[in-house]
Amino acid sequence: MKIGLDILGGDYAPKATITGAIEAQKQLTGDQKIVLFGNTEETKQLIDQAGGNSSDFEYVDAPEAIAMGEHPTKAITQKPNSSIAKGFEYLKNKEIDSFASAGNTGAMLVGSMFSVKAIPGVLRPAIATIVPKLKSGFGILLDVGANADCKPEMLNQFAILGSLFAQHVFNVSNPKVGLLNIGEEEEKGNILTTSTYPLLKANDKINFIGNAEGRDLFSDHADVYVCDGFTGNVVLKLAESFYVVTLKKGFKDDFFDRFNYEQYGGSPILGVNAPVIIGHGISTPEAIKNMVLFSRDMIESKFIDSIRSIFN
Repeated sequence: MKIGLDILGGDYAPKATITGAIEAQKQLTGDQKIVLFGNTEETKQLIDQAGGNSSDFEYVDAPEAIAMGEHPTKAITQKPNSSIAKGFEYLKNKEIDSFASAGNTGAMLVGSMFSVKAIPGVLRPAIATIVPKLKSGFGILLDVGANADCKPEMLNQFAILGSLFAQHVFNVSNPKVGLLNIGEEEEKGNILTTSTYPLLKANDKINFIGNAEGRDLFSDHADVYVCDGFTGNVVLKLAESFYVVTLKKGFKDDFFDRFNYEQYGGSPILGVNAPVIIGHGISTPEAIKNMVLFSRDMIESKFIDSIRSIFN
């Protein structure tokens, strides 16, 4: 197993990514290797300086970085030696089994679509995120930003992707799927949700339980919540702020602690032909470590094969 990691991606790169990689490597088995994409000589020096062993890793020299503000498509094509472009080149050629970066989200999406591409039959890949439940465990919310404008058929597929993700990666048996809406009644909502509801109701590949309101999100109402990327991104940013508010207010609570993005590492792009994980731009070493370990779990789950079997 080879887990690709962009060393140059993120606000605190490369030090945070290198420290996180060192910590993740300690939890991997002998047949699991992290492949680092960045300036090879500088990376090796920083690993040794941080107390790691540079011989524990594999390297691909990719000295250029795609900045957060750069245009994704232009950057991918005009910077073929960038860490993100090289990462997707290796992923496409199956020289690595997954690729993760806390860098430019747009570039990660573009790289996914133009290199490993969407699984045949998938209309649009979606970004999924984890939402803590009040009692225990967590739910999955998608899409949270890949597709601001969606059609009903896309949301119907997101429900399948999210359900498979919950089953095969997090071992949730027969996950309950809810459509995020402004009311629980079937006729409630806008044109998108009212058109999506009958598709989900007729979908025999999911366990659809009806509409879910915003207040249901942190409950046991559903395991998978489906929405368009615009709505999902607003909800995600609001949820992320909960943990920050508790820190600023100076109180500690186990439930709100689970909103800390560091625990989950990153968000997967569901529906492409290989595991691709997008990390938070402000990823710390702890977040990078968990992103690498999450990549490992994605590979081991053979989740991609499950999607192919459904959509073929």
